[in-house]
Amino acid sequence: MASITLGGNPINTIGELPKVGTKAPEFQLVKNDLSIAELSNYKGSKVILNIFPSIDTGTCATSVRTFNAKASSLENTKVLCISRDLPFAQKRFCGAEGLENVINLSDFKNGTFGKDYGLEIIDGPLAGLHSRAIVVIDENGTVKYTEQVSEIANEPNYEEALAAL
Repeated sequence: MASITLGGNPINTIGELPKVGTKAPEFQLVKNDLSIAELSNYKGSKVILNIFPSIDTGTCATSVRTFNAKASSLENTKVLCISRDLPFAQKRFCGAEGLENVINLSDFKNGTFGKDYGLEIIDGPLAGLHSRAIVVIDENGTVKYTEQVSEIANEPNYEEALAAL
């Protein structure tokens, strides 16, 4: 279990992020067109998992915009923005913002991704949503970098995550 904060108040996640050097857990998430995306779909590409509670918060929206801007210059890299928002909300946000370099995926169906990656929040007002985290995965599916953001209102360390590529 990871202890993080929301506005300085302690909350907890269901577990820990995958360890660096291990194989990233497979997942099935919902794309904006309601089809299913699996981690194995991105084999051969570097993958950044940008994980957050909801696209409809300022910090989450900023992280999606930041990775969208940086993703255009990343070679052989996919940026997957993952939350429990409905795919319709994710699509609306990216359409309104003109974001084309990131792929939004939803864990709305059953939250399995949040459980398997150890980042589902288990108490406090955001219980059931994902914590803010980054996981960088290489072309072979190995975890190269993780960051569990300690204060949910803070942005992740983009530069460290990108350096892990």
